[in-house]
Amino acid sequence: MADLKQLARRIFHETLAAIDIPLTMQRKLVREGSLLRCGPAAFDLSQFKKIRVVAIGKAAHAMLDGLKDILPSDFSFAGIASAPVSPSKPHPGIQYFIGGHPIPNEDSWNAAKAILEMLVACDSQTLVFFLLSGGGSALVELPLDPLLTLSDMQQIHRVLIGCGAPIEAINTVRKHISAVKGGRLATAANRATKITLAVSDVPAGKEWVLASGPTLPDPTTWSDMEKIIDEYALRDKFPDAFHRWGAREAILETPKPGDPAFKNAQFSILLGLDHLFHPAHGTAEGSGCISCCDNATDDWPVERAAEYLLAQLQELHRNNPRRRVAVIADGEVSSPIRGNGIGGRNAAFVLSCVEKIAGKNIAVLSAGTDGIDGNSPAAGAVADGETLARAHAIGLDPREALQRSDAYTFFRRLDDALVTGPTGNNLRDLRVLIAAPDTESSSA
Repeated sequence: MADLKQLARRIFHETLAAIDIPLTMQRKLVREGSLLRCGPAAFDLSQFKKIRVVAIGKAAHAMLDGLKDILPSDFSFAGIASAPVSPSKPHPGIQYFIGGHPIPNEDSWNAAKAILEMLVACDSQTLVFFLLSGGGSALVELPLDPLLTLSDMQQIHRVLIGCGAPIEAINTVRKHISAVKGGRLATAANRATKITLAVSDVPAGKEWVLASGPTLPDPTTWSDMEKIIDEYALRDKFPDAFHRWGAREAILETPKPGDPAFKNAQFSILLGLDHLFHPAHGTAEGSGCISCCDNATDDWPVERAAEYLLAQLQELHRNNPRRRVAVIADGEVSSPIRGNGIGGRNAAFVLSCVEKIAGKNIAVLSAGTDGIDGNSPAAGAVADGETLARAHAIGLDPREALQRSDAYTFFRRLDDALVTGPTGNNLRDLRVLIAAPDTESSSA
């Protein structure tokens, strides 16, 4: 079965290689002299006195590199970037912050202050590029209520990411308490022309969820936030300062469609769902697999997602018993934190499959394209039909590991954790499930 795990690993790594951000920006943005075309829109750079850049997210540095390659050398820019790691090649004029993820830190706080200060100074002759990617919700943070402290915001973020709610719900709460989310960066640069370029790790049609939608109108309301807090029993877990603020009469709602700040704004997806599926599917097919793509499990609990995708794999195998088959899935599954172990939703998904595939000629991989899975140093994990027996042989119990939220430790000891380091990208999580043909020995 080792060859199935190796094939799953290869599909993941070749997919990562195919989603190069600077090259994608060169394909999507076309420059003719001072004219920059972005989708159907065109901008004459010579009409602006200043170009400013706000780069937020795990792909911030790669997106800055891509923008630098596209803009003419005589059109310099200045701005601010907040990412989880420092840049390998800093750009002149950019102020860098190493923000916290998944919990905001002091640099997240200071980056938000610097961004707002810069945007407020932008006028009608300023062009602002917003380069957004996943992770931005924590990498830049500042409360709408100045009485909320960094410690308060850290507590709120910690409660939200551990409650089991889907990212759409989590970010609905985040947007309504933040000075930099839910369209508020667009309103801060109200007079400027704004171009948002996005590497999206959220479903198509829900772009306002990406980085909590700092440059897009917010379709959610304070009432929506209140319902989420009640549904997930979060009220008693939030700091007292939050409740004191919420009890006051003057609650400032997020900007909605029709707000003047969005009139002179353009939003464009550079990389999204299709860009992840296409190379993964192509590599699987090129390796001799009959494969299909499935994005139905987004935001599902890990157990339900595992059962569904394995059923899809088994059906594909029944219809093609003499061929290797593969199911390629994307999206973020929900994995509530139950213990104080090390791991994230990707390793938890694979761990939930271990007993289900025991003894079968099947391999399962799940990994984040950002190279980071929860609080672990891995991107995810891979397992096959021999994993359970190997685990038992060294005293590991997958159920116990799940209960302790310790999936990374489980797979590290088996040498099946996927460690890439931060990739500088952040599309959706990728899951690869492969089954061997009936004619292939289970000891292969």
